[in-house]
Amino acid sequence: MNDFDLLVVGSANADLVIGVERRPAAGETVLGSDLAVHPGGKGANQAVAAARLGARTALLARVGDDAHGRLLLESQRAAGVDTGGVLTGGAPTGVALITVDPSGDNSIVVSPGANARLTPQDVRAAAGLLAAARVVSAQLEIPLETVAEVVRTRAAGSRFVLNPSPPGPLPADVLAACDPLVLNEHEALFMLGDRDSDVDGDGSGGDGGDAGGHAEDDPEDWARELLALGARSVVVTMGARGALVAEGGPDAATVRVPSPRVDAVDTTGAGDAFTAALAWRLSLGEDLVKAAAFAVRVGAAAVTKEGAQASFPTAAEVSAL
Repeated sequence: MNDFDLLVVGSANADLVIGVERRPAAGETVLGSDLAVHPGGKGANQAVAAARLGARTALLARVGDDAHGRLLLESQRAAGVDTGGVLTGGAPTGVALITVDPSGDNSIVVSPGANARLTPQDVRAAAGLLAAARVVSAQLEIPLETVAEVVRTRAAGSRFVLNPSPPGPLPADVLAACDPLVLNEHEALFMLGDRDSDVDGDGSGGDGGDAGGHAEDDPEDWARELLALGARSVVVTMGARGALVAEGGPDAATVRVPSPRVDAVDTTGAGDAFTAALAWRLSLGEDLVKAAAFAVRVGAAAVTKEGAQASFPTAAEVSAL
């Protein structure tokens, strides 16, 4: 029997957040709000989001032996995440510098810190943890070689979910394991060769605007191309427009899953909440479309509050949306 519905292998950062009237242009300085410090990082966010929904969740990550690391551990434990796999030391805790404008859109710069020291050896040492998980979720804020080791080490029969954020080239064996590959429109374009795409750092699907720049601006085509590259299934998040699901090969039918309408306050971490919810529902045996339908509601609920982990809803809050 699996001890965990979901094991998240990924980053843990302290989010340093400043509100701005508008994000600065190159060479420009703008004044912002008082600095707020929140627990974050795509891996830690996903673990908290899943646990808050009711998933039996564990986190494999690395933090520094510092105040930010203690903050992150406390937030995981408070949400009910098993932190036995969280390693300490090797470098300072990772930090994300985030600016948020009045519309709720954000820009993010990440200093990986201890996240960059989460190694394949750490994954191998945690083989028992991987063997206990129905679904394993990862992102690219940790070394790609570590993600590749997760694919090799996970239990036979477990499902692997990857959010390639920040995006980069994936080895064939990693791409072939993705079931699904979860990415926003800008990340999809980057993965398909548009290196100049304006990639959103939080994986939230952006503001639903024109991604542009690759063949026809059609998420259905992008999803099919990603399947042709080797992914087992693909979910493209589209912000306020919901998500698109594709599985079954390059000629697969695609399904659009609409999102409920909400007043967005802050999109930070919304993509992490979506991915966590999707991975959890897959661990319960739901099909991909049904899991995505639940996940878009979770992502929508998350953007109605400020912050990342502080905005993640409970299952009751999702039902009330």
